[in-house]
Amino acid sequence: MSKDEKLRQLLKQFDGGIIISCQSKPGDPTHSTEFMGVFAECALMGGASGLRVNSAQDVAYIKKRVDLPIIGIWKRPGLDEHGIMITPTFEDARQLVEAGADLIALDTTARRRQNDENVIEIVQRIQEDLQTPVMADCHIFEDAIRTSADIVAPTLSLNDESDEYTPDFAFIEALIQKQPKPVIAEGRFWDPENVSRAFAMGVHAIVIGSAVTRPWLITERYVRASRKYQQL
Repeated sequence: MSKDEKLRQLLKQFDGGIIISCQSKPGDPTHSTEFMGVFAECALMGGASGLRVNSAQDVAYIKKRVDLPIIGIWKRPGLDEHGIMITPTFEDARQLVEAGADLIALDTTARRRQNDENVIEIVQRIQEDLQTPVMADCHIFEDAIRTSADIVAPTLSLNDESDEYTPDFAFIEALIQKQPKPVIAEGRFWDPENVSRAFAMGVHAIVIGSAVTRPWLITERYVRASRKYQQL
């Protein structure tokens, strides 16, 4: 199947739906491939339209168990002070596709990458050599138009005016209004009201992570509203 055919199929599957990000990091009590598989099964049971999964190992494990399209990413140590970088190399993307990823998401900022790879060329190679659609994880608007990515997302937005539970709606609106590619919203979606608001704005789908797959943060949010916490 060609890249464009895959993209059309994915957009149809994602349209108006929720994508659950099934990933963890070292130190999390849920940090294991098996745990991510459980989260993926729960996402399917709950009616999710797709998954966002970190690493080829987790993609391969989940692909065998859950019949949902997978956005594949690979979080790697960055070469600068900004820390982790999402899918920084073509080889990362190649392994993700080989493992079963249907769409590759990657950081499309101007940050330096291993082997000085060029993000514009990486995206083109994923689309042409791997015949796989690409989603641009953006920090600022320029990241959405820097490459030939098929879908854009405000994944890396850090809006100082937003709290930790509020999406960057200004950035989401800019992506919808100022460029033609489908927008998959992501980042700080905790409340159904914000999900409804984003869809009303015109996003194609929404990725939700911590609000579903980090139970300790969910607990913490309720604890903060408790009488016991307020009395401290």
